[in-house]
Amino acid sequence: MTKYSAKDEQALMTELWTPALADDLLRFVRFVYPWGQPDTPLERHEGPREWQCDELNEMTEHIRTQKQRVEVGLLPKMWRKATASGRGPGKSALVAWLVHWMLTTRRGSIVVVTANTETQLKTKTFAEIKKWLTLAENGHWFTTGAMSIRPAKWFEEGLKEDYRIDTAYYYCEGQLWSEENPEAFAGAHNEYGMMYIFDEASGIPNNIFEVTAGCFTESVLYRFWNVYSNPRRNSGGFFDCFHHPEIKKQWRLRQIDSRTVKGLDPGTLEGLVAAHGIDSDVARVEVLGQFPNLGSRQFISNESVYEAQQREIQTDSFAPLVLGVDPARFGDDLMVLRFRRGRDARSIPPLRFSHMDDMAKAMVVADAIDKYHPDAVNIDAGNATGVIDKLREMGYRVHEVWFGSKSAKPEWANKRTEMYAELREWLPGAMLDGDPKLFGDLTTPEYDFFGKAKDKIMLQPKEEIKAKLKRSPDDGDALALTFARKVSRLDSRTSLKSLHTRARIARDVDYPVFG
Repeated sequence: MTKYSAKDEQALMTELWTPALADDLLRFVRFVYPWGQPDTPLERHEGPREWQCDELNEMTEHIRTQKQRVEVGLLPKMWRKATASGRGPGKSALVAWLVHWMLTTRRGSIVVVTANTETQLKTKTFAEIKKWLTLAENGHWFTTGAMSIRPAKWFEEGLKEDYRIDTAYYYCEGQLWSEENPEAFAGAHNEYGMMYIFDEASGIPNNIFEVTAGCFTESVLYRFWNVYSNPRRNSGGFFDCFHHPEIKKQWRLRQIDSRTVKGLDPGTLEGLVAAHGIDSDVARVEVLGQFPNLGSRQFISNESVYEAQQREIQTDSFAPLVLGVDPARFGDDLMVLRFRRGRDARSIPPLRFSHMDDMAKAMVVADAIDKYHPDAVNIDAGNATGVIDKLREMGYRVHEVWFGSKSAKPEWANKRTEMYAELREWLPGAMLDGDPKLFGDLTTPEYDFFGKAKDKIMLQPKEEIKAKLKRSPDDGDALALTFARKVSRLDSRTSLKSLHTRARIARDVDYPVFG
């Protein structure tokens, strides 16, 4: 039933649907809620916080620009905004306002809201949406369910009769997702407008982001995608919005330091900084709105790789030179050769090849051995036994490494985890090239606990990492292979053979190998 008389109801509709209000989000929010009114929850609140005003004004400017594009015959562009923040700046309130604005002003539109968990979506995100809808001047236009908002029957009938709007796809719905069945998340297209909102998006997997992008293929004027989260993870779709070289070009980005938000308790926030340090991951995530140096299950930290890529070269001529070879397994994978001499994995650049048969791969490795004279050559044996056999037939001593074999140390579940653990221990003081792919290969893998007693650590399977990166982590694996076994330093061998005359380990003569 209506809240006002038919005349007053019509006046309210006219006001809310006038472009001056409907296309100005901040003006809408200031109008529709009882800011500063006595005996309301907003009695002591003058209006949105400064950063929220900025967000609403930015979307308003986007709408104005896209309408101008349409007027001159150009296709409108969609809105994408990713916001990372510390604790409590008011993300949930902003989500509620956006949902209410979209349903009110874009009659017939669809709004889809999801979150990292069903509990978050039901008890927090939708609870906040319904709270603000109750406060709204036109909240009676809609009915609410546990995770849905739809037009009230009288309002729906009026839209059908007076405006010929099909209300079958006019709603806001909380939608759950399944990482194993991402296609089930895909929604219907809608000519009246579409808005997707991801709350606590850091916990939403990459493939859900990909499926959602496919929902915006039609050139509808009102297309909005907003994602919000505390930046807790160093992988996934939310992380890529800020860090992937190509993906971040598509997004407007904002990171909010909660200490700058008026109305929050500065003592609590400064207490976190004082207790943990401004550079700690706790402060970065909970206060500064920055991604952690080390994610909750991240095996190698961003900071350790970044510092290794920035560190000045220091040479150690007596350190053994080790070559790691990751042969391509599938059509899109690369064959990567990476060199490491002690702490230096930069001076000799990596070599990359694609679409080669086993003989060609063997010749590439042989050429690298003859050119650089490594003291050890470690090759991933998975799908590469033919390459290894050909190299041995040519007289080269190479070491085959099975990533899934047993680790020499009890704490690691397999050889692959052991090699990456050795790499992680090596990084402080190490020197890496600045390749962004290498950075991603090393910082993306997470770990889990393995075995009946859950007493072993196992690195995330390569196929899962490949799904995150959209490519194979060949550079990371090639570097990790240089840690497959320990090779003695050259200065420790002088008692066995003169450095001037000695042969190399990769060519017929072996030297002591430790570990």
